[in-house]
Amino acid sequence: MTRRRLVISAFIGATVLGLAALYQGFVSGPRDLVVRTVEIAPPGWPDALDGLRVAVLSDIHTGAPGLGPSRLEQVVRETNAARPDLVLLAGDYVIQGVRGGTFVPPDETARRLAALDAPLGCFAVLGNHDWWLDAGAVTDAFVEAGIPVIDDDALAVGDGARSLWVAGISDLWEGEHDWEAALACVTDDRPVIAVTHNPDIFPELSARFALTVAGHTHGGQVALPFIGRPIVPSSYGQRYAIGHVVEDGRHLFVTPGIGTSIIPVRFRVPPEISILVLRAGG
Repeated sequence: MTRRRLVISAFIGATVLGLAALYQGFVSGPRDLVVRTVEIAPPGWPDALDGLRVAVLSDIHTGAPGLGPSRLEQVVRETNAARPDLVLLAGDYVIQGVRGGTFVPPDETARRLAALDAPLGCFAVLGNHDWWLDAGAVTDAFVEAGIPVIDDDALAVGDGARSLWVAGISDLWEGEHDWEAALACVTDDRPVIAVTHNPDIFPELSARFALTVAGHTHGGQVALPFIGRPIVPSSYGQRYAIGHVVEDGRHLFVTPGIGTSIIPVRFRVPPEISILVLRAGG
């Protein structure tokens, strides 16, 4: 093959790869919903709760391109099909300013999320976008739909040995994020799962939380080969960008979320329904 043909072939190959990446990032990526199951063994997790299934949904951003109300109904159906025992909603249900998006009122999102079905219930905290819109209005929409908002509060769920506490911690940027107030609501030694929006609060949390779940980062929305995630909205860079993190014996799980923010792109970071299976013996 001549040098000229090699150059042309390389150009065509690069163009095809570039177009494929653009298609994946802007068209298929934001719509390629996955259900991912992760097993976690928090320290001291009791045998009676072995196998507890916790669905974590975050950063839904209803109205973002590819995620209208009908798409949210699909998210709910697929979450229910995974048969979770408990559903935790980690904030950012609305959008502001995402390119190509259409604002959807929080009550429309809450009504659809009310169809989530788990025997131990469904609980929510607010994210920074919810605060920027109107924290009171978003809270009222969820409460009216039957979904408790537990910012800086804790509730006991379940019965007997199959019971635990769910503690909510309000958003690090906009809420009081008073995790001590939430923990003060815990009145016995049953395990505590914390749900919050922004994972950057994790280093200061008490080891009393068996597991903390969060969202906010979207997993960076883009993960480039050999480079990583160029943009992660965290003071810790990629440290809390996505997935299961263990530090000093404490466990954090960060879901990459469902929707998009600012730019409607997901490249190698698909929207995800995260199903956590909690195991005893950690």
